[in-house]
Amino acid sequence: MKLTCLSKGDGFQYPPCHMLNLSGFRILIDCPLDLLAITIFSPVPSDVGSEASEFPSDVPQNPIQKRQKLARQMTPDDLVCAEPWYKTVKALHLWEVSLIDVVLISSPMGLLGLPFLTQSPRFCAKVYMTEATAKIGQFMMEELVSMHMEFRRFHGPEDSRFPGWTRNLDGEQVPALLKNVVFGESGDDLGSWMRLYSLDDIKSCMKKVQAVKFAEEVCYNGTLIIKALSSGLDIGACNWLINGPNGSLSYVSGSVFVSHHVKNFDFHGLKGTDVMIYSDFACLQIAETIPVQDNSYISRISDENDENLAASLLNNEESLEEVEKLAFVCSCATESADAGGSTLITISRIGVVLQLLELMSNSLESSSLKVPIFVISSVAEELLAYTNTIPEWLCEKRQEKLISGEPSFDHHKFIKDKKIHLFPAIHSPNLISNWQEPCIVFAPHWSLRLGPSVQLLQRWRGDPKSLLVLEDGISSGLGLLPFRPIAMKILQCSFLSGIRLQKLPTLVSVLQPKIVLVPDVVNQRISLAATKTTSILNYSENKTLRVPRIANYADVEIMAELATKLSWRKLRQGENFGIARLKGELLMEDGKQRIVSGLEQEESSGKKKARPLRHWGSVAPETLLEALMKMGTTGSIDGSKGENGSEDKSVIHITNPSNGLIETSEMGTAIITDDEQVASQILQAIDGILEGI
Repeated sequence: MKLTCLSKGDGFQYPPCHMLNLSGFRILIDCPLDLLAITIFSPVPSDVGSEASEFPSDVPQNPIQKRQKLARQMTPDDLVCAEPWYKTVKALHLWEVSLIDVVLISSPMGLLGLPFLTQSPRFCAKVYMTEATAKIGQFMMEELVSMHMEFRRFHGPEDSRFPGWTRNLDGEQVPALLKNVVFGESGDDLGSWMRLYSLDDIKSCMKKVQAVKFAEEVCYNGTLIIKALSSGLDIGACNWLINGPNGSLSYVSGSVFVSHHVKNFDFHGLKGTDVMIYSDFACLQIAETIPVQDNSYISRISDENDENLAASLLNNEESLEEVEKLAFVCSCATESADAGGSTLITISRIGVVLQLLELMSNSLESSSLKVPIFVISSVAEELLAYTNTIPEWLCEKRQEKLISGEPSFDHHKFIKDKKIHLFPAIHSPNLISNWQEPCIVFAPHWSLRLGPSVQLLQRWRGDPKSLLVLEDGISSGLGLLPFRPIAMKILQCSFLSGIRLQKLPTLVSVLQPKIVLVPDVVNQRISLAATKTTSILNYSENKTLRVPRIANYADVEIMAELATKLSWRKLRQGENFGIARLKGELLMEDGKQRIVSGLEQEESSGKKKARPLRHWGSVAPETLLEALMKMGTTGSIDGSKGENGSEDKSVIHITNPSNGLIETSEMGTAIITDDEQVASQILQAIDGILEGI
């Protein structure tokens, strides 16, 4: 088995991507887009906001931004004013698409780059993803194309097949941050930029998808059994379990143990696999509650039983923190509305948006504020309707609501009561006629480069009473650069998007895989040496890791009726090892090797021959002559030398009870005699020396 990490991603918006070579098949796991890269493009003409030359002092800057400021402060004029191109997974364009056998998609965000592969006529891989991921991912791609077309109408199309804007970004005066996004740290990322696909490309892509249900087993090529299990991250998001003739493998992506809207992380289904690939890089972005250098708590893991360890993973402390964050966002929006300001929410996570709509509507309903909630999206109506049709992906509480006849999410009630208003575009006539401020608006895109969020941010950026809710991951410096100066209040939220680092040793001890593959950057942060597993291997980005085989022999299934007819012979070399001979056909079916034929009929009379027909090994002349002498047969040994001085062949001359000749060499053994009794004794002696059947 081989594993290549093509990209470690950048959290929820840009999941990691891996290429796996398993049982001779190349498997691509996730095909995302680096949508953070489009922040290098200007969403407005370059003269808008150009009066801002410095970041406001109240906006927090990370160390990279501070170093960049010392070199030269970026201005809106530095951004690319052209039709956006989109950055795919680094180096994926270098792989020959015809050699990819299987594509596994773990989440809707991991689907966004797939049309770039499927539009190639050489693409012939089988694509698997959950039904919910397929539907939600298709909505997201269609919305991305719709927003891009709006951008194109504003800026005008870029007719060149090559991004001409890159020629202006290679000079010494270009800020290093901008050059790093375009060309990459090693300068080889330019080939990753692509023109966006079309709606027809999306339709063609989705025709190649085989959607699977929750925990449904599918078989690829009769060899691999593939199953999707809930990761708890969002609706439809999953981890993968792969069983094949050479063992089992689990792939753990960004996961959340307990959720208030989606089915919990089904880690029990991944227990006991031969290999576990841990690909949750989001844990590196999460602030730890304990110093990761202090690993003394890990030693206690070995003292706990599996049930207690599993129970410790399912505490709801993290999910309660998420609810508190959502409630805080609602309270901030309510305060802004009470002061006469509007709120713009650009969060992209479907589950978070659904919960916010619910909490926000309930909060406004319990107050005296009459503030409308607008959802502006080309796919909002279909997407919100779809979320009440997939109970298998929801948490138990919301499943119970559906069973009792209620909608799983309360937004349907508020839409019916006209407290939530859905509009496909910001220029929709019905939106214009129903518009009132202050209001609360959910609008894409979280990058602040596409969609209604751009126009609304321009409208409210000078209002200190208004609020902008951003998702953590987008740099407030680069992301807000085209809109400065900005007087709006800014709330940047960090939602749980992976397993907390301090829970990783416990998870590994509960799952107990034989081999664990962990990113080297994770292993540098926390030790897994004391966990209940056999081996831990580290993998790095853009490097291939070879994983040793778990078992030397693959299991073969045999029908009970056939197995009872086999004549087993116990071998002298191993006490618990036997061998039987048959003539049959070996098939690969449902990931298992099966023998599906009958016994070889070695005799025409219907009676089995007493002596074995096949032997293996080499015959030592001295040992053979000694065995013959015990049977009363005498003889002598002559040897001949080869050109290099080594013994070429040996000849045993039989003299009693009759003449015969036995010639042994590396090529084989020849027996010459006219006496059937002597021939029978020679064969009997060989059978006593060599293993045979």
